[in-house]
Order: sequence, then structure tokens, then C-alpha cells
Amino acid sequence: MKNKEYEVTSNCSAASVPQIRLYQDWLARERGLRFKDYPALWQWSTTDLEAFWRSIWDYNKIVSPKPYAAILRDEGMPNAFWFEGTEVNYAHQIFQHAERADAEGQPAIIAENEKGEVTEISWKELQRQTVSLAVELRQMGVGRGDRVAAYLPNIPEAVVAFLACASLGAVWALCSPDMGTPAVLDRFRQIEPKALIATDGVFYGGKAMDRSAAVRDMCAELPSVTAVLVTASGYGDSPVANAVDFKAATGLRGGDVNAFQPEWVPFDHPLWILYSSGTTGLPKAIVHGHGGILLSAYAGHLHFDIGPSYNANTFGERFHWYSATGWVMWNQQVSALLSGSTICLYDGSPSGTKASPDWLTMWAFAARHKITWFGAGAAYYISCRKAGVTLSEAGDLSSIRALGSTGSPLPPDVQLWGNQQFATIGRPNIWWCNISGGTDLFAGFMAGNPGLPATPGKLQCRHLGAAVEAWNEAGEPVIGEVGELVCTRPIPSMPLYFWGDEDGSRYLSSYFSEWPGIWRHGDWLRIDNDGSCTITGRSDATINRHGLRMGTADIYAAVERLSGVADSLVIDLEDNEGGSQLLMFVVPASGHDLAPALTSAMSLAIRKSLSPRFVPDRYICAPGIPRTLSGKKQELPVKRLFQGWPVIKVLNPDAIANPEIIPWYVSRAQGWLNDHTSEQISIAGEKS
Repeated sequence: MKNKEYEVTSNCSAASVPQIRLYQDWLARERGLRFKDYPALWQWSTTDLEAFWRSIWDYNKIVSPKPYAAILRDEGMPNAFWFEGTEVNYAHQIFQHAERADAEGQPAIIAENEKGEVTEISWKELQRQTVSLAVELRQMGVGRGDRVAAYLPNIPEAVVAFLACASLGAVWALCSPDMGTPAVLDRFRQIEPKALIATDGVFYGGKAMDRSAAVRDMCAELPSVTAVLVTASGYGDSPVANAVDFKAATGLRGGDVNAFQPEWVPFDHPLWILYSSGTTGLPKAIVHGHGGILLSAYAGHLHFDIGPSYNANTFGERFHWYSATGWVMWNQQVSALLSGSTICLYDGSPSGTKASPDWLTMWAFAARHKITWFGAGAAYYISCRKAGVTLSEAGDLSSIRALGSTGSPLPPDVQLWGNQQFATIGRPNIWWCNISGGTDLFAGFMAGNPGLPATPGKLQCRHLGAAVEAWNEAGEPVIGEVGELVCTRPIPSMPLYFWGDEDGSRYLSSYFSEWPGIWRHGDWLRIDNDGSCTITGRSDATINRHGLRMGTADIYAAVERLSGVADSLVIDLEDNEGGSQLLMFVVPASGHDLAPALTSAMSLAIRKSLSPRFVPDRYICAPGIPRTLSGKKQELPVKRLFQGWPVIKVLNPDAIANPEIIPWYVSRAQGWLNDHTSEQISIAGEKS
């Protein structure tokens, strides 16, 4: 039976004490450190790196059987070396919560699929399945440093498989089954995995889809794989030869399972490999370490404001972030287990089927499971607003106390729409945690803070421990104007290296080529006097009109608030005489077309919001906007198509969420080049 004290604060009352406040109270009590406001706390966290990251270690009780010889040795990027001499294990850290969470009846995982089938897993059962699979993998010859490739959807089996690998010191790499087989092989071939864990089928958007053929292709194309485990989905057309049944592998009990202990590994031992989008070339295989991920996850949870589901202050915490398994937000969702929170997984389409779209799907899921923390990509919220979603029709959403957004800038009017929707269901002060960071470092550069004023369309603050600045072309920090997003001091979860990048040259050229020793992220950033931040677009896709520079996010915010615009993409094509042509591709909303009335409305919106200089020279009606699997618009690849680059060099269809529209863009680019130059491009990737 639950303690009555807990009953009062179940479902994470909005009156619970924020995690950042609890951390500051601990700093005052244990370290004698007091800060007058958040900017002072942030300043300390980015100037006294050793004291800050040691406090994160101690506050979260990170376990190591060996003490550290030094907290930070050689802070020069990219060679910073953290917590020298320590040994840790990600899985061990998670299962410290098992006994208390189970005693309070709080599950580790609640999962639901598109058919409405629900699975609930206790902490002890999650631990038992993890250990069982680890024992099985060890018997298959998988051990420390071996790579394990996984081809799995957002199901509990993916979490179990990851934790089993982590507990062995094996290195995890995950691709979503919604990726094309060539794109998956582009990723897995680089790392030469020893084992493959895969699903034989998926159900998405109302359709059952076989994946057993794809798994067989992977087995044939990955000669390093010596062990294969398959989760039986019920949608596979035929068995995969010599594969071990995943359910059987996680069903062991007794003997070896009871005796198993996670392996202690060095702080910088590889935990997982994440991949860049790969839309314009071979994806970067980004390696992160156990210790760095632990520290950055715990620091991030202060900003996410998530805590143990069994604790009085956050009793009943249920964290959900809608994500495919190929996006870093899947890893972020799993990391909520480190703080003792229940995680809620959804496997399926967020919007029903193509024939019968339903943007209430995820909100109804949240209502059924009393989710307290709901996250998704910004594009999801934009789509909900465009679809006219009314949240009161989804069920009881009163348990939700926080909304998260990332992937692209969230327009202010969309956030205000969300506020209005929650006000109608009795939550007028819903808190938005807009975050920006990246796959590159599994950490936030900017994030939310429930103790700060709301900043619709912005990020409330710079992240603790992240020495982020906006730099002008002279390499000087600026406030109140747009500059390059840079990080001037190291963060523990920065990549250890890129797999296969033997001399480190690709790593250096990706982040440190502009200013040696300074991480240049590739985004335009504005930091305002109140500390709030705005990402205005990719710095490699900037619009520069007659000396006035503008990020594309500002242009999208101006036009996409119009009811007649479903989506848009803008590119600036410079000529050799100092001029340019600004093209905007527009996907009209249902029931609209790209008539003069709509183009006039878009031009007026841009004039009023930005400047007449950024009114496009041409509006082009498009069947869709190419996006990565994580929802990012592909501005630079489209621009390069219109500059005459071979399509094979700039767009990989297997890394695009909607590859069916690529031929349309290729055709339009070829027509543009025919009209403006003598160059042509072809789908085969050869210039004629």
C-alpha cells in the first residue's frame, strides 16, 4: 500500500519543488554555494567546470569502485579527459532505483502499440530480462568493446537489449525499421558488429510490414555478425535462419542470472554509437562514453525537471517523448530511467493512418496512461495546430505538467496555441521545456527551467555546464544579435571520436575547423539580455539579402502561421554578380492552392515580421518538403540541387522521411538550371 504522504502528491503536482531548486538547496547545504539567480548559477557552472561536474557526480550518487585521480585533465577540446581513474556502468546506475520503485508500485516501462496493446514492466522484471539477455549474449561470445547492432522499433525489447549491452561493456548501435536497408547498412558496415538484434516486422500507420527480408539482407551484408536474435512481431513473412528467439533469450532465471553483475568499465569506455543524418554522405558514427553520458543525462534532468516516480515530490512521474529509435530523443527517453522515472513508449504513427489522419492519437495515449511529461518534435505540435486539434477531446490530460519540444524551432504562436489548449482543460500555466543540443553530444546547449519566465518560441536559458556563446565573424561574443553558436569549454558527453576516423580529422573538421579549440555547432543563435535564446536556423543555410542576414527559422515562422500554408522551405541562390534569387517552396494546406491571394498574404507576413528584403522572388507549389527521419528540413541539399550538384552527392533517399518527393525536386532543379545555366543534373547523379 502506498504511503498517504505520496498519495497527496501523486501525478507530479504542479506545486512540486523543481529539480533545479532541490539541486541548489543541496549546493548550499553541502558545498556552501548560494546563487542569487539562474544566470549566476549558470556562470559558476561554466567557469568552475571541475566543481560543477563533481557536484553532478556527487548529487546523483554515481557509483565507481575506484576514486578519481583528477576530475578534468587537459580541458582543451577535443582532448578533454574527465574523471580519470573511475569505473562506471550505465545499467548499474539505472537499477539502483529498482527496489524502491517496485516497493511503491511504480513501473519502469509502460508501452503501447498502434493496436492499443499495452505492456507494463516492473523495475525488477526489466532488470531480470536485461541480465538474462546479457548472459545469453555473453554465451554467444559478445563482450567488452564488441559492437551490437539493433534494428528495432520503439518497443520495450529495444530498452532491454540496450541495457544488456551496456551491462556487458558492449557498444550499442540502433537503427529504426522505418529506414531503408541501404541506409541501415551504411551505418552498420562502418562498425563491424558482432551481433544483430532485429525485429521481423512492424505495424505502422495501420499497415503490417514484413522486415524479415531486410534482416536476411543485413545478415548477408554484415560478415562480422556471428550471432542474430530476432523479436517475433507476428508480421514477418518467414523465419530468419539461425536466429535465436529474443523472448527465449530474455526468459532465463536462476543460476547465471542471479550471479550476474554489470561490468565496471572506464569512464570513457564506449556506451553507444549515434549516427548523423547521412543525407549528404556517409553518416558520421559518433561514439559516446558511459561516464560522459551519465553526467550529461543527470545535468539534463535538472532542466527537464524529472525525478523518481517513487519519490514524494514527483510521485507517479511518467515521462514520454515521441520518437523513432533512430533519433537521439529515444536515447534521451531511456535516460529518464537514470532518475528513477517511469518511461512511456509508443510504437506507431503519431497521426493515425493516411486515409484517416488523427492527430489526437498521442494525446489520447497520454491521457490513458496519466503521462506527466510529454515531449515531441516541434513539427508534431505544428501539425496538431494545423489539424485543428482540440485537446479536450483526447481524454483527461490533467496529469501533464510539462511539454517538451526540439528538432527545430517551435514558432511562438504554436506554443501560445498549446497554452490556450491546456488552459481550456484546467492547466493554464503549462510549462514548455524547449531544448536545443544535438545527436553530436547527447546534451543540451539551451534548455528550459520551470523557475524562469515563459518565453514562447524561445529557449528559456543556456544549459548548466554548457559555455555557449553567439559569436560574430570576428570571433567575439554578442548579445541581442545573431551569431554562430559556439561552445568554448568542454562538456563530458562530447564525442570520444567518430568510429573509423583513425586520425581524428573528420571529427576536427566537423566542429573545430573555424576556430581551433572552439566547438562550432553550425546553428545561428541569438542570446537576449534576459538570457533567453533563439535558434534562427542553420548557419550553412543563411539568407543574406543585400547585406542583411536572416535565419530561415524566422521566415518559416512568418509564413507557416497562415492557415493556408502547411509547410515551406526557402533557399537563396546566389549568382556571380552579387545578386541572388530567393525561392520558397510551399505546400498549401488542405483546401487551399498557391493562388495570388495566398502568395500575397505570405509576402505581407514576411514584410511585417522581418523585412521586405526577405520576400521571395518566386513561390513554387511543392508536393512536400524533404525532411530527415528526425524531421529537419533539408535546405542545404535542395539548394545544392539547384546549384547543379549531382543528386547522389546531396540526397540519400534512405535517410529522408519522404523520399518519394525527391524526383520532383530533381526535375525542378534541372528545369531551373536549363533556364539559368547550361548545367543539368540527373537522378543517376551524373552531370550531362
